[in-house]
Amino acid sequence: MPTAQLFVTCLVDTFYPETGEAIVSILRRLGVTVEFPPGQTCCGQPAYNAGLRAEARPVAEQTIRVFESAPGDVIVPSGSCAVMLKHGYPELFAADPLWLPRAQALAARTYEFTEYLVDVLGVTDLGARWPGTLTYHASCHPNRHLGVDRQPRALLAAVREAVIVDLPASEDCCGFGGVFSIEHPELSAELLKRKISNLQLSASPTLVVTEAGCRMHIAGGLSKQKKPQRVVHIAEVLNSR
Repeated sequence: MPTAQLFVTCLVDTFYPETGEAIVSILRRLGVTVEFPPGQTCCGQPAYNAGLRAEARPVAEQTIRVFESAPGDVIVPSGSCAVMLKHGYPELFAADPLWLPRAQALAARTYEFTEYLVDVLGVTDLGARWPGTLTYHASCHPNRHLGVDRQPRALLAAVREAVIVDLPASEDCCGFGGVFSIEHPELSAELLKRKISNLQLSASPTLVVTEAGCRMHIAGGLSKQKKPQRVVHIAEVLNSR
C-alpha cells in the first residue's frame, strides 16, 4: 500500500478544506495511505514570484525539512504550488550545494493531484457521478509549467452522467496569477471579465478547476456580477457519488 503526503496549500487549508477532504477520501479509496505532516506552512510562492528570494528561502527550507521526514510521494491540490516545489525550489537553491540536492529530492517526488492519479496510479475512472453539465478551465501553472492538461480532462470524461462541454479559450489566464492580480489589478480584472464571458458562452452552470487561486478569483467575479454559475475543484467532482 503506497503512502502519500498531502501538501494541502494555504488557500485550500484556509478557504476550501472540502477540497483537501475530497482528496483524502479519493486516495484512501484507491488504497493509498494519506498522511498530513503538521509542520507544513506556505510554500513561499508569493514571495518568490514577487522577487523576494531572501524572504522565500526560509519558508522553502521549512517545507523541505518537513517533507524530508515524511515518506512517499507529495500530493499537491494546486499546480502553482506544485510548480514551486518542482521548479521554484531547485532554482531558488541553485547556487547552494547543501540545499540544492534536498530541493531536487523533494521536487522528484512531488505531483499535482490529477497528475498523481493518472500518471502514477494509472486511474481515470473513479466511479464518480455528477448529473449535469461541466466545463473545464485549464489553469496556467499546471498546464504551462507541468504539462498537466490531459489528466484532468481524462478524469472528467469518465464522470458518469456528466456532460462535458468546451470552455471557449479555456487556456486563457483567469487573471489571478497570485501577486499578478495585486500588481496589475486593471489587467487582472479584464482577464477575469473575459473568463466569465466565456463561461457564459459555454452555458455550463459549473466550472471545474484544479487551482484554488483560480477558484477564488473566478467565484469572486461571479459573485460580484451576481452570476449563478459556480466554481468547484476537480477533487470534489471526482469524489461525488
